Amino acid sequence: QNTREKNRDFSGERRKHGPILPPENPSRPQVAQPESCRICRGGSMAEQPCLGPPASPAPPKPRSHPRDKWSKKMDFLLSVIGFAVDLGNVWRFPYICYQNGGGAFLIPYTLMAVFGGVPLFYMELALGQFHRTGAIPIWKRICPIFKGIGFAICIIGLYVSFYYNTIIAWALYYFYSSFSGTLPWASCDNPWNTPDCTNYFGKSNVTWTNFSRSPAEEFYTRKVLEIQKSGGLYDIGGIRWQLLLCLFLIFTIVYFSLWKGVKTSGKVVWVTATLPYVVLLILLIRGATLPGAWRGVVFYLRPDWGKLLSTAVWVDAAAQIFFSLGPGFGVLLALASYNHFHNNCYRDALVTSAVNCLTSFLSGFVIFTVLGYMAEMRDVEVEDVARDKGPSLLFITYPEAIANMVGSTFFAIIFFLMMITLGLDSTFGGLEAVITAVMDEYPQVLAGRRELFVLGLITVCFLGSLSTLTYGGAYVVKLLEEFGAGCSILAVVLLETIAVSWFYGIQRFSHDVKAMLGFTPGLFWKLCWVAISPALLAFIVISSLLDQPPLSLFDYEYPEWSISVGFLIGASSFICIPLYMVYKLVWTPGSLKQVRSRVGNPTAPGHTSSCYRHPKSGGGIARWWLPGAAEAERVGASCRGFGQRKTPIYLMLKPNPKSG
Repeated sequence: QNTREKNRDFSGERRKHGPILPPENPSRPQVAQPESCRICRGGSMAEQPCLGPPASPAPPKPRSHPRDKWSKKMDFLLSVIGFAVDLGNVWRFPYICYQNGGGAFLIPYTLMAVFGGVPLFYMELALGQFHRTGAIPIWKRICPIFKGIGFAICIIGLYVSFYYNTIIAWALYYFYSSFSGTLPWASCDNPWNTPDCTNYFGKSNVTWTNFSRSPAEEFYTRKVLEIQKSGGLYDIGGIRWQLLLCLFLIFTIVYFSLWKGVKTSGKVVWVTATLPYVVLLILLIRGATLPGAWRGVVFYLRPDWGKLLSTAVWVDAAAQIFFSLGPGFGVLLALASYNHFHNNCYRDALVTSAVNCLTSFLSGFVIFTVLGYMAEMRDVEVEDVARDKGPSLLFITYPEAIANMVGSTFFAIIFFLMMITLGLDSTFGGLEAVITAVMDEYPQVLAGRRELFVLGLITVCFLGSLSTLTYGGAYVVKLLEEFGAGCSILAVVLLETIAVSWFYGIQRFSHDVKAMLGFTPGLFWKLCWVAISPALLAFIVISSLLDQPPLSLFDYEYPEWSISVGFLIGASSFICIPLYMVYKLVWTPGSLKQVRSRVGNPTAPGHTSSCYRHPKSGGGIARWWLPGAAEAERVGASCRGFGQRKTPIYLMLKPNPKSG
């Protein structure tokens, strides 16, 4: 019989009768009853009568919980955009851009995005969608010895949740304080103000010195943080109960957004991911009408071509794009794992990456129109008011400008509401990565108990954040921000890229992508995955380790012991990778050659061998243990990309007697 006709007949039957469903009785094999079945015997295909169904089937076992899927495609896209577009797009990109040459910085930023950030973004989406599992168990199917990467990702996710949600709690405190006729940071007539408080808006002949403090700065440091009651990391003081209440409300929102999975979080992001763009547009229009706004825009975009010769500029560009897009945090793996198998993740990667980068660029105009306005009011240069970076830009500089606008209460409310929604989206993604990874790794324990597990995880994150709510909590936040997810996450992404491209194999990964999308990734993507992206990541990691500037906050210099603690925090996550490698090599039975083969080759859950070519029959034979018929399409698609196209591949499904 002609091979092509046989393949057409088989595919026609698939379309006619639908996908293969799991048998009602998983304890014994049940197959359809055609006149004969093809089996491989002695290297040749032979005919054998098929077994009929058992006379008295055993009682069916309870079915496993099916994996959730996104209700709509837009739920997934908004979740990815919401994770990628976070507070860093608003505070970090504008500062780095003007610090590294203004408009000239866009050249290294774009190059790093094209050759580094977007390819890794695409890779993670494809991995998650194909293997349909979280950041820990996925390594069983890629390269088991690198499973420690999954544990490292989860630990980094916890560190981020310890400080990131505290920043959102600060924004919630500002949001509550904005509901007043006069904003509390608009004047120096408050109990927390000092003699150094200087309000220059609406006044003439005001001298601004190095000791001067704006009302917004004193509100942030002396009212919100009350940092004057802390002596530094040696004495961080007690807990601010107002911030404790704000953080509790934030985690309550997070819990009820995540407790039911993507069915609930996919609906919440319709508000949290779209509202920031409405607010950014309003603030941009308002900023463009302020006096002196043009000075800020010119300062933002004025190119300094000499900066391009500095290595630090290229390091900052690469670090910004990697941290902004977020590969390596396990979030893209988790979110893509709930996609349909044939979803076009290639297009999703391009669209969401472009939206993220354009949002960063747009945020620069929103920030610098206001900085130009402040420079005009102070009668100083823009660079003198653009010294603040990080959270200070959002909690001191911008609120100070808002307080002196017409309709200040309205603009303050929508600005801090935007900050809250930007932060919540990223928190949803970060914790969903941990939830998916752990639940997929231990389904026998956590299946059907998602609500309780999410509650336990939220409780751990809340307790871990208590130190950031003290009078010296800002010092702890800065320490975790620098070391909790700094070089460690970049090193994790580097090893992840190497494991997929070099150990799993770029050709095998390309076959996986083709099985989902119908086309193989081009030469550009393969070259980036194999060489360019790993080289960029290695360059960033080495440069960051060699160049460690002194750590300071609010004129407080961090002591040497705190820097050592920071390095221990960063190493505590990365150390999971070599520890798991040693564990796997020591405890796996067999000779050294057998152990290397077992821990270095990908496996499906409980499978006996991967796809290979039979030496005599010329067909493709695959023996897999599949968790259910839902995996049949994935394995069949993977095998179809194996070997010669003219050779038919027969996929015979039998239930696993252990798991059904």
